[in-house]
Amino acid sequence: MQFLGPVLLLGIILVFVSLFFSFIPVGLWITAIFSGVKVSILTLVGMRLRRVAPIKIVNPMIKATKAGLSLGIDKLEAHHLAGGDVDSVVNALIAAQRANIKLEFEQAAAIDLAGRDVLEAVQVSVNPKVIETPKIAAVSKSGIEVIARARVTVRANIGRLVGGAGEETIIARVGEGIVTTVGSAESHKQVLENPDMISKTVLEKGLDAGTAFEILSIDIADVDVGRNIGAQLQADQAEADKKIAQAKAEERRAMAIAREQEMKAKVEEMRAKVVEAEAQVPIAIAEAFRQGNLGIMDYYKMKNVMADTDMRESISGATGVKKGSPGEKK
Repeated sequence: MQFLGPVLLLGIILVFVSLFFSFIPVGLWITAIFSGVKVSILTLVGMRLRRVAPIKIVNPMIKATKAGLSLGIDKLEAHHLAGGDVDSVVNALIAAQRANIKLEFEQAAAIDLAGRDVLEAVQVSVNPKVIETPKIAAVSKSGIEVIARARVTVRANIGRLVGGAGEETIIARVGEGIVTTVGSAESHKQVLENPDMISKTVLEKGLDAGTAFEILSIDIADVDVGRNIGAQLQADQAEADKKIAQAKAEERRAMAIAREQEMKAKVEEMRAKVVEAEAQVPIAIAEAFRQGNLGIMDYYKMKNVMADTDMRESISGATGVKKGSPGEKK
């Protein structure tokens, strides 16, 4: 029992020392002091209490101090608490200083918080970047399709990184300029012979206005001839006209058929009226007999005339000789 007392006390002391050094970064504080960074141990403890990892603030601070930058540790901690990348901002400031580019901490922090890679922006500002557009199809006045692909050399504009448009806008504007230039050409041959006319015209439009880049050059990488859009449109128009003409002809045919059926109906209607009129003859004869306007002999004479007429018509139909036949008398 006497031996357990000192061991337990030693264990408590070790646990306390371990907790002390894990909560208070003494080693990081010593590193900062020997690196020329003036930071108190209480400041590091305050970072712990604010749930900020001191190493994420002190290490960039050491890096900035060694590079000759004068930064406040409070600014770095504030940027970290705002959700920014302190290490990336410090690296960008060091790169800008080496490249003799004017970049303040507030501006770099704003660029970082805007969601852009501030270090990449500084690198692109020093070493221009090439943006390759996809294949862009345009049609000249001759109706021939021209397919072009361009390479746009840009340099980051630090002053317009916050609020400036990105690469997608540059590609869209260059594509619009290519379509406009090719569309204004009288023939596709002009574009094939002088592809630089596209780059010159597009470059003069000032496409980098309002963007985060400065366009240095626009080079046409490839130009190909596509489809004959004019001929295709004419063929489509002719096919459409043909279908319209066929539809109109079908409409006239349907109207003619309807008219024919209407005339047939009228003929049948007239025949019905004739039959109806013929049916009135016997009634009229009977009425004439009753009124005494027609005698029996008159009736028989009329019947004889009708019979004689029928006989003559039947004889003439049976013995008639057609004109031009061998039995015709000259």
